Amino acid sequence: MALTRRHVEEADDDVDMTPMLDIVFIMLIFFIVTASFVKESGIDVNRPSAATAEIKERGNILVAISEHDQVWVNNRQVDTRALRANIERLHAENPQGAVVIQADKNSKNGLLVQVMDAARLAGVLNVSIAAEVE
Repeated sequence: MALTRRHVEEADDDVDMTPMLDIVFIMLIFFIVTASFVKESGIDVNRPSAATAEIKERGNILVAISEHDQVWVNNRQVDTRALRANIERLHAENPQGAVVIQADKNSKNGLLVQVMDAARLAGVLNVSIAAEVE
């Protein structure tokens, strides 16, 4: 009998790690789901600097204009004729979203106006132009 009792006591000394691992995995999933991911327009833009530039925390729809006058939305190049439809689709996904235009300082001013016009025609009233803070 003494041998059996001793064997039972040794088995009770083990710590079951399964509940702790379950909690760790649940917390990991929670942090991944609740994390806000940074959206990129698709290209690096050499933005002009401005003395009155303000840091904007959220720009949900990022549109980039390269120095070669290419328009990029969500990591893909978009034709200017299809820009309004793309902005409408992204704005429908998040109606409170703003449009931030990242125009290269060597891009054409006319293309910037076309992009701003497409955003306004898509129903987005909050349109901003990105600049470097001096």
